[in-house]
Amino acid sequence: MAAELVETTKLFARMVAKIEPDWLEPLAGHLIKTNHFEPHWEKRRGQVVAFEQVTLYGLIVIGRRPVHYGPIDPPVARELFIREGLVRGEINSRAKCLSANRQLLEKLDELEAKARRRDILADEETLFAYYDARLPADIYQTASFEKWYARERQNQPDLLLMREEDVLAREASEVTAAQYPDRLRLGDLHLSLSYQFEPGTARDGVTVRVPAPLLPQLPAERIDWLVPGLLYDKAVALVRNLPKAIRKSFVPVPDFVRAALERITFGEGSLPQVLGRELQRMTGVRVADEAWAEAATQLDDHLRMNIEVVDAQGKFLGEGRDLAELTARFAEASQAALAIPQADKEQQRPVEAKAFASVAEKAQQKVAGLSMTVYPALVEEQGEVKEGRFPTQAEADYQHRRALQRLLLQQLAEPAKYLRAKLPGQTEMGLLYRELGRVEALVEDILLASLDSCVLQGESLPRDGAALAALAERKRAAWNEHAERLARLVLDILKLWHGLQKRFKGKVELAMTVPLNDVKGQLANLVYPGFVRATPLEWLKEYPRYLKAIEQRLDKVAGQVQRDRVWSGELGELWAQYQARLAKHAQEGKRDAELQVYRWMLEEYRVSLFAQQLGTRLPVSDKRLAKQWSQVEG
Repeated sequence: MAAELVETTKLFARMVAKIEPDWLEPLAGHLIKTNHFEPHWEKRRGQVVAFEQVTLYGLIVIGRRPVHYGPIDPPVARELFIREGLVRGEINSRAKCLSANRQLLEKLDELEAKARRRDILADEETLFAYYDARLPADIYQTASFEKWYARERQNQPDLLLMREEDVLAREASEVTAAQYPDRLRLGDLHLSLSYQFEPGTARDGVTVRVPAPLLPQLPAERIDWLVPGLLYDKAVALVRNLPKAIRKSFVPVPDFVRAALERITFGEGSLPQVLGRELQRMTGVRVADEAWAEAATQLDDHLRMNIEVVDAQGKFLGEGRDLAELTARFAEASQAALAIPQADKEQQRPVEAKAFASVAEKAQQKVAGLSMTVYPALVEEQGEVKEGRFPTQAEADYQHRRALQRLLLQQLAEPAKYLRAKLPGQTEMGLLYRELGRVEALVEDILLASLDSCVLQGESLPRDGAALAALAERKRAAWNEHAERLARLVLDILKLWHGLQKRFKGKVELAMTVPLNDVKGQLANLVYPGFVRATPLEWLKEYPRYLKAIEQRLDKVAGQVQRDRVWSGELGELWAQYQARLAKHAQEGKRDAELQVYRWMLEEYRVSLFAQQLGTRLPVSDKRLAKQWSQVEG
């Protein structure tokens, strides 16, 4: 501010003092001009707010001051209040009608997700028109809305309560609870289902919420069926994804699929196999399992179940559409959820044969609010036996059986002491086995393995001390002879194995590298620390033949190097396939009898290739191996 202006050669201001712009507004009110811009809804304030600009003779005094816009422009403020606050739900209000309307809209939104279409729920303009027709002209903020609503609701209890017909653009009679259930029922388990219609996103389609410990119990075949409302679309997509040479037998595809589905019971068996059976009945054309498997890989995401995995407390862990991959990925989380709490574990004393309390076959455990079946069993940990829980019967039986071997060794302490001292061939076995470990460990393995094959084989696994003691007493007399017979078998195996090891010493021609490396790998997978206990007796008895087949292979390899290299490559691929599946099952805690049959068929296949004159225990060929692998894949 200047006291005077003096103009000479230039314009000068005299007696100048600094002022605050805020002083101008109250002092020069009659000269002030205001302008409002950017009106918008603010949820926290419950008002429509705009920015106000104040000027004096074109000089900006206040540039961007937020002010309540309702009194300034009621129609615009009211429209924004309805659109943003009421229609889009951006309002903090205790009015019951708003929460009820939100629930109704969410329900109808889920109808659209289930039906996978966007023409069921009315658009925002319809919702705006609903509120616009019922609200007075002077309602444009939360406070006045709540005051008006509380007063009017006394006479109109249903005030602003939307009905389905108010917000439905069309009927959705095809979306029923039977076609699109909210829960997936698997026996006593009821798993939550949710639906999304968002193509390209991770959760598009139907999602089932599964606690990690339940993953091993989840039947992949049932998951593959999705829900009844999506079955037709999935079946059509599967058939259309088949190779053209096969697909042309089922044209028009929709008609054939409808006819097939009329004869199918939802959720029973494998969907591709059941569908294929009906199509074959109608046309005589059989679709191979491999073709169905390839067709399934080309399905859109919404036609494959999305699985949301949570921990024991219901916290999100991850999601995906590959059940086997998820089971392997969250195997540790699954085991941790079922593990006995550390505090209880520290107080838990090792189980002893003579004080072996009853172990239930099944139990119920709460996981993420669901009651799941678990399988209690005894577990061997570093030579001691303790109690544990497992998600599958197969894993529980495997662990329980190994623990019982250890308890039987305690129960039969006297004969065990005798066998440790007098088992035939110990000295020679010690010399042959020394590259792999101590003879004491080998003897222990022989005793445990002989208890399994002599005492436990063919028997119901004891689940209490009395049953274990009775079984031990009944088999006591036979055990000594059985253990000695097993020891002699192991000695023969070690002699053959040791003789083969000698053949690898010295220089090796370059052409022989591939066959010899294949043989070394085979031997390493046959004879290793703990192999006696790990190998079922029925296959351990075949070891001498397998090792003699290797001898004959080595005798002939120099004269058929090229053919041997080809076979080695084929066997390497088959073994890698087996190893990958074995590692996957180990992560999942899964025991697969079909995979074990495949493993020993590979050994028999080697005999058929390299020493055919020794014969095989069962018919084997590349085709039979492929057929057995399809059994492994289910």
